Amino acid sequence: MKININKKLAISNKTRPLVVAEISGNHNGNKKRFLNHIKVAAKNGADMIKIQTYEPKDITVKNYKKPFVIKHGIWRNKSLWEIYKKAHTPFAWHQDAFRLAKKLGTTLFSSPFSRRAVDLLEDLKVPVYKIASFEITDFQLIDYIARTGKPIILSTGMATVDEIKQAIKIIKKYHSKIIILYCVSGYPTAEKDSNLNAIKYFQKIFNKYNIGISDHTNDIFTSLAATAMNVCLIEKHFIISKKLKTLDSKFSIDANQLKKLKSGTIKIFSSLGKQEKKLKEVEKNNLKLKRSIFAIKNINKGEKLTLNNIGSFRPKIGINSNQFFKILGKKSKKNIKKFSPIFFHEIK
Repeated sequence: MKININKKLAISNKTRPLVVAEISGNHNGNKKRFLNHIKVAAKNGADMIKIQTYEPKDITVKNYKKPFVIKHGIWRNKSLWEIYKKAHTPFAWHQDAFRLAKKLGTTLFSSPFSRRAVDLLEDLKVPVYKIASFEITDFQLIDYIARTGKPIILSTGMATVDEIKQAIKIIKKYHSKIIILYCVSGYPTAEKDSNLNAIKYFQKIFNKYNIGISDHTNDIFTSLAATAMNVCLIEKHFIISKKLKTLDSKFSIDANQLKKLKSGTIKIFSSLGKQEKKLKEVEKNNLKLKRSIFAIKNINKGEKLTLNNIGSFRPKIGINSNQFFKILGKKSKKNIKKFSPIFFHEIK
């Protein structure tokens, strides 16, 4: 199913996967750095650039007690409030971000985490929404986003198949412009935990929809492998420099990796072709380099062809080597010199 994002971009599993650079909190609360991320991502091949639209109060409460403190991983001992306060992109920055994206000719969109965020993004004419994995069971929010009629990219980390189906059901009350992202919500995700074969499972059970991937590994190999599985979209967290230490830096790719990812998806997709086996144009000139049947010693007229006097060699001049056993026992109509090709009109 082809889904138009704007006049320039469409998402389909029949075309190269679009590469999405997710900025998230990699700006570290610095507006200049935030806008620079958009510039660098656009310059280095991102087809679309994604941000997140929320204020800390949209996601959690200001509480530093145990239930609100992360116990493991790269955010260990940080409170939810502390994380989202540091990582959020202020509403006041959004207008400048969308103006910059328009100036650069790139497509900017967002994951909203509240109705207020959706309203802001609607005012800014966002072309597509993403529902983050953590929000896939926030049915009120999904319903509100779906009412806009805009395409929705649905991320599925940690979700059960039933939860994914329930979210789809809500969106389908308004439209069917849905892209499903296979996702493992590990930050970062090890390659061994990526389980890319689940993409095939998604393509089977959600076969009415385009399937993409939200990849949280810290390199591009998993995304490149997913390209060969016909994903329609690849989302990667993006940071302008690995020297910059942020909440998301350990699972973000830099400008050089982004450029390689984009070029890699183009090359890999172009190599996929069709599910068929036909002679390709590039092969035709090499057909003559296959084997054919030759005399391996002088053969007299009337002599039988045997394993002792014929063999197969390159190039393909005479009888195709796949006829070898069929001509054994036949007789020569003429004298055939050693290492000469043998033709059908010379045997009986």
